[in-house]
Amino acid sequence: MSRKSLALVTLASIVVLGACSTSSSSPTSPAGVGATDVPVALSVLPAAAATGVDPTKSVVITFNMSMLSGMELLVVLHEGSVAGPQVTGSTSWSADRHVLTFSPGTALKANTTYVVHLSPSLAGANGKMIDLAQCTKIGGQYVSGNMMGSGGGMMNGTWGPGMMGAGWQASDGTFGMLFTFTTA
Repeated sequence: MSRKSLALVTLASIVVLGACSTSSSSPTSPAGVGATDVPVALSVLPAAAATGVDPTKSVVITFNMSMLSGMELLVVLHEGSVAGPQVTGSTSWSADRHVLTFSPGTALKANTTYVVHLSPSLAGANGKMIDLAQCTKIGGQYVSGNMMGSGGGMMNGTWGPGMMGAGWQASDGTFGMLFTFTTA
């Protein structure tokens, strides 16, 4: 699987994490919350908890600022849950690097939940890390270790290539933010 397909496909399970639950304690926000120089996801489309989504549509994430090169690798789309298989496809950035688009390689499955997973290590072009706390305002949920699989934590104790390794666990013990949606 190419790095590009891992990127936004980490978006793969995009807005379909409705089947997962969040931890009871909310992680704290990074320093500078509310500051204009901290990256924030302004929108994720399909929107969190959306149903009846056209399976041929792309996943689009809009940020408040230009994002660092390579950040597409820290967004994955999963089928079913955050521990589900990654959806393959391609990613592209808008010219100003504010909008990331993930286009699945083939149409998504009908009547299926998908989860878009954002890493806590997403960084703006200025090098500052994303304020995931702001994602809750657009329907995002923190990813806890128990959401990643049973019997040893993340993905049942294994680390997928290019995913869930370095850059996927925040200092507060969470594993980023997720958004779920269900196709028509």
